[in-house]
Amino acid sequence: MKSFNELGLSGQVVEAIRQMGFETPTPIQEQAIPVLLQGNTDLVGLAQTGTGKTAAFGLPLIELIDEKNRTTQALILAPTRELSVQITNDLENFSKAVKDLNIVTVYGGASISDQIRKVKKGAQIIVATPGRLIDLIERKVVSLGTIKYVVLDEADEMLNMGFKDAIDEILSGTPDEKNVWLFSATMPREVREISKNYMSNPQEITMGERNQGNENIDHQYIVVDERDKYMALKRMVDYSTDIFGVIFCRTKIDTQRVAESLMKDGYNADALHGDLTQMQRDRVMKSFKNKTLQLLVATDVAARGIDVSSITHVIHMNMPDEMEYYTHRSGRTARAGKKGISLAIVSKKELGKISQIEKTLKRRFTKALIPTGDEVCQKKIMELTHKMRNVEVNEEEIDSFLPEVYHELMDLSKEDIIKRFASIEFNRFLAYYRDARDLNKSDRSRTFGGEDRVRGEGGERSGSGDRIFINIGRMDGLETGDLLGLICDYGEIDKGKIGKIDLKGAFSFFELEKDVTEKVMRGFEGVEVRGRKVRLEMSGDRREGGGERSGGFERKKSYGGGDGKRPRTYGGGGEKRERSFGGGERKDRPYGSGGGRSGGDREKKKRW
Repeated sequence: MKSFNELGLSGQVVEAIRQMGFETPTPIQEQAIPVLLQGNTDLVGLAQTGTGKTAAFGLPLIELIDEKNRTTQALILAPTRELSVQITNDLENFSKAVKDLNIVTVYGGASISDQIRKVKKGAQIIVATPGRLIDLIERKVVSLGTIKYVVLDEADEMLNMGFKDAIDEILSGTPDEKNVWLFSATMPREVREISKNYMSNPQEITMGERNQGNENIDHQYIVVDERDKYMALKRMVDYSTDIFGVIFCRTKIDTQRVAESLMKDGYNADALHGDLTQMQRDRVMKSFKNKTLQLLVATDVAARGIDVSSITHVIHMNMPDEMEYYTHRSGRTARAGKKGISLAIVSKKELGKISQIEKTLKRRFTKALIPTGDEVCQKKIMELTHKMRNVEVNEEEIDSFLPEVYHELMDLSKEDIIKRFASIEFNRFLAYYRDARDLNKSDRSRTFGGEDRVRGEGGERSGSGDRIFINIGRMDGLETGDLLGLICDYGEIDKGKIGKIDLKGAFSFFELEKDVTEKVMRGFEGVEVRGRKVRLEMSGDRREGGGERSGGFERKKSYGGGDGKRPRTYGGGGEKRERSFGGGERKDRPYGSGGGRSGGDREKKKRW
């Protein structure tokens, strides 16, 4: 990969972007900047949102603009006010240490008199939404006769929003001798027509295949009844750690309804749609960018131009009618090289759209499972535990307050304090999710034999074998790979026989192919982990009531613990121990390496 120095940019520009924290160009920047610096070519750049397109055209533009000439030399068209403002901010940051440029943003919903005043001062670069720019042209405030460069950013979005006539009117009023730089995530017929009508032998740069989505986005979907979509949304939000996301709805009414329901249920959410005033839009977007707002519920049009790099999730309450809409929705996450999740909440009748998008994006969607009530509660209590364990304690400031705290809690044991602490947060979720039903809708229209499915944010395999309860988990120092290794070793089976693993706090679940279940059950007889006798149980289907239960599952058969045999141990003592949890060095093969043991290995295991 080249450096910015090798792209032909001046030393001043390179130093300016270095001070902003950028060291190496993105692929679209590396390809586009040398071409555009020539100043005599048209260009079509196809790249997903969040790949650095603004710098790809902005840096060459700064180099090419004559700062001594106060006429308007460059025009940048963008679909929304938010994107226009973002582009202007970036250009000002790129240029402030290089050239004295006057960059003016014009858009609807704001004072036109203020914008007129700024343009008349001499705007060398105008960043505009199409509608407001035409207003200024008709008022003879903006003259297109001196334009040398026209940039169409997110051209497909502008056309989807109905700006085709406005774009035609603007481009037809510019000089014939100009350069047109068109950037788009997709290349529908309408965008291709613009390149034919207003560009001369444009160079085309494509990052990835056309219409291919961002590789850092994990595309998932869940299948529910239409009436359960909102309940499924809440469970996914509750289960996702530190979620910061955009929720898309098809209509303004749905957007407002979902946002109001989330706020009523205690979530930090708000709506963004076309019926809001500009002041209301600004307030919502400011809160979202500052992360004082966790969930933004938006329509496709209202969310255009949202440029927030840390969005973790995009959630689709309804699948869009147009493929381009899905591309732009999901492109709100996984920006600036980060990873993100695009989750579609679909009913059975919407499954066909999933297949269509898969074919277009050439990306397979993963069928996720909606967490059960027990799983949400378990996740939340462990999040609270980790937060407590990792909290920074200000010893100097808190010391003076602690004597009264100690006195108040002196009659409580350590176990009582832990229970009460956990219950502060846990009781609310427990009360809400007690006896919560399974929302997952069976999907018979697609084949998932052997296909990866995930529950919440996990990625383990989920199949049709036996589901096993085991009474050890993270509290015993285990991670998923550790438990996988234990099952392989004591069950004497290959890891290919093991399905989905749900690692929890004090217990876990895992799936086995039916032909090895009995073997694994017997293999764990007499085993101890950190002094705890390991117990395995066959788990029945999750139910809303009835039956003797363990962790929300009906007990059918139990193995291990209290059989009178000498226990085999992991951790906590034993001279014959080959591996240990809690600081011991692992001296044999790593967990999860698969395969059974030889006869000699089995004899050794019996002595542990």
